[in-house]
Amino acid sequence: MDGTETLSKELLEIDTVIAKHRGQHGELLGILEETQLLNEQQYLSEEVLNHVAFRTGVPLSRVYNVVTFYSFFNLKPQGRHKITVCRGTACHTKGSKALLADLGLILGCGKALEDGETFYTTPDNQFTISTVACFGQCALAPVVAIDGIIHSNVSTATLQKLLNKISRRRVKS
Repeated sequence: MDGTETLSKELLEIDTVIAKHRGQHGELLGILEETQLLNEQQYLSEEVLNHVAFRTGVPLSRVYNVVTFYSFFNLKPQGRHKITVCRGTACHTKGSKALLADLGLILGCGKALEDGETFYTTPDNQFTISTVACFGQCALAPVVAIDGIIHSNVSTATLQKLLNKISRRRVKS
């Protein structure tokens, strides 16, 4: 299946999602959430946003406002695995900035989050690294979430072990 066929199939699935949510409270949010999950890379492309706007009759500007307001939504492709590093005060003082820098080295892409950047995805699309203002786990700093599982008192060595486990699972699949 080429890219056009994939997009057409995705747009048909989106029409089903729209029909399911039509008339419900919070209709647009529900449609966008479920639509994002349809995409393997969990993001909302420009084509998809245009389609949702057209099919729902909601102005594209409003759809875009919703997508950019909520941090759950992604406008760029996401990696297969999500790594979120806390950048709150406690985590920062316990070394979360160094963990962010080390992630680029551990993952072999040599990249780190630049000032103002909120996330990046590795070139192989396996990992998306992002930050959060606070997980609310300050006593356990520094805190890192990997695929939704929160890990506390994370060091570079711990991070390396956790990522090695993911790599071993990928090889087996």
